[in-house]
Amino acid sequence: MSPSQIEIDTSRRFAELRRGVRGLCARFPGEYWRRLDGEREYPTEFVEAMTDAGFLGALIPEKYGGGGASVAEASVILEEVNRSGGNAGVCHAQMYVMGALVRHGSADQKERWLPALAEGKLRLQAFGVTEPTAGSDTTRIQTRAERDGDAYVITGQKIWTSRAEYSDLMLLLARTTPLEAVKRRTDGLSLFLVDLREADERALTIRPLETMINHHTTEIFFDGLRVPAENRIGEEGMGFRYILDGMNAERILIAAESIGDGGWFIERSVAYANERVVFDRPIGQNQGVQFPIAQAYANLRAADLMRWQAAELFDSGSPCGAEANMAKMLAADAAWEAANVCLQTHGGFGFAREHDVERKFREAKLYQIAPVSNNLVLSYLAQHVLGLPRSY
Repeated sequence: MSPSQIEIDTSRRFAELRRGVRGLCARFPGEYWRRLDGEREYPTEFVEAMTDAGFLGALIPEKYGGGGASVAEASVILEEVNRSGGNAGVCHAQMYVMGALVRHGSADQKERWLPALAEGKLRLQAFGVTEPTAGSDTTRIQTRAERDGDAYVITGQKIWTSRAEYSDLMLLLARTTPLEAVKRRTDGLSLFLVDLREADERALTIRPLETMINHHTTEIFFDGLRVPAENRIGEEGMGFRYILDGMNAERILIAAESIGDGGWFIERSVAYANERVVFDRPIGQNQGVQFPIAQAYANLRAADLMRWQAAELFDSGSPCGAEANMAKMLAADAAWEAANVCLQTHGGFGFAREHDVERKFREAKLYQIAPVSNNLVLSYLAQHVLGLPRSY
């Protein structure tokens, strides 16, 4: 069986969309991503091609020039990027970050920003939430936004804000009411759309962070940055609810990327196990090689089923918090299992950059940790689904 014949998709839908994404990705082979990874560069040509094809504007409503796609369709786009050997993480934020603008922005804000995003004149790929001292406890962020006439003055710091150097706009969460002054710790947080092109360089500093993967992440310092009040998304103090609203979509899209990674690893494992001959027989004839690949394949298929269930619930407007979180966790774990199997199958050649296994291996690990740790997913399920005491 050749790699192209391996069935991963459990929905058997969106065949035309898949062909379109695969055709685009074929223009950006492993050599392209390998060079960018080695040089720590941003894939400008790839992002432009995805934008021109309408893939990055898929979730923008058609009335604003977007594709009006479902989350299920959007998930296929990102899955196929990673399945091709690419890295959808370089541009996926534009899909799920803009959800806050689509669902909670004013009519004027949508008219101002969405058509330009759909057309590719603007990029919205940066999401400023995490802070060094707060970590996953978002309610304890310390970045402040204080009202001053027709603007807010932003002071504080963000970390792990990816692609800020390559984005025109940034979605920013900040405290407009101190934590000690609110009844519930989720109150008093507000969401802003920051135009990075107009930011005063003396009030905004972006510093790249070197990491084990080419993720273009940064830390950002705000020192009195003025943001027009008209750039606040929705009501003041309701920002935490707005970002929660978009997290289910984010989880589903991340799950799809992991499904794509897992498919790539399994296809490479099968191809190499069939081609590599040791002791006068292909190594894939050995059950010690077969079984781990087959187990990883079975687990990936199971995770994919949860991805589709979560996407269908989301697109129908039904509650899907548990399903979206489980999809992300199961897919991330399945992709990491497939990554380990692929590296083990390739042996020493898996460490050679020319095979792309070591690059994809590093990239696949991220989603067990971010944008939410799988341990926090388990805590969520324990408390909100199983009714166990809150553990944090």
